[in-house]
Amino acid sequence: MSKRILITGAATGFGHGTAIGLAKAGHSVVAGVEIWPQVTALLNDAEAAGVELEVLKIDITNPDDCAVAWERDVDIVVNNAATGETGPISEIPVDRVRRVFEVNVFGTLGFAQPFVRRFAERGHGKVVFVSSIAGFSTFPFLAPYCASKHALEAIVQLMREETDGTGVQVCTINPGPFWTGFNHRMYDTLDQWYDPAKHFTAEGPIREIQGKFKDRSIEFDPQIMIDKMVEVIPKDHHAFRTVCPEEVVPDVKAYQAELWDLQI
Repeated sequence: MSKRILITGAATGFGHGTAIGLAKAGHSVVAGVEIWPQVTALLNDAEAAGVELEVLKIDITNPDDCAVAWERDVDIVVNNAATGETGPISEIPVDRVRRVFEVNVFGTLGFAQPFVRRFAERGHGKVVFVSSIAGFSTFPFLAPYCASKHALEAIVQLMREETDGTGVQVCTINPGPFWTGFNHRMYDTLDQWYDPAKHFTAEGPIREIQGKFKDRSIEFDPQIMIDKMVEVIPKDHHAFRTVCPEEVVPDVKAYQAELWDLQI
């Protein structure tokens, strides 16, 4: 059955591919992008792909953008917009961490709430949060992003529990490492402020991690994730948490188990 689906963060990466993929599958898609030039770019990409999208400027931290999006009558909302910062958490400027939380936590929650209310009032609707395996594991020098996704995981888990019985479906999608460029650009943000001559955190380990994320061998083809999202998002029934690819699940579970035995 065709669904009416709104997805944020559709200018690039998973959001871009998923918006077009859902439209190809016959769904009516409202695709949100952050800035005006991305509207034109996505409309052009949709035309080239032979599909129709309604493309809106939706910066989820902008009240005017959100108000326009909230007017759309949809069955499913996919909260995909996100940002990230990197650097040693002991030294990164707190304003950079705050910005990540403004988008990934506060902006995401604030954007979702009016849809949740509408879905509860009418007795059906689905809210999808694109989180990450960083929501239940950590990676060196990625604390701002990991912390924001850990917070989002708690919010979504409790939203699912607290909306039980209202007809609102709540779930997460948790990508592993994929070659979209998002991870690379996150690690690039470090170079806007980190100076090894001024900061006490050694430069070597930071550059080693940066280098790893420039190696395609540790990341997966993003089409795998896009295909999974196109499959899962419209479904009426599936697991609360969709982790992809499945190969990362054992490592994540092992990481969580090891935390119980750590000593200081």
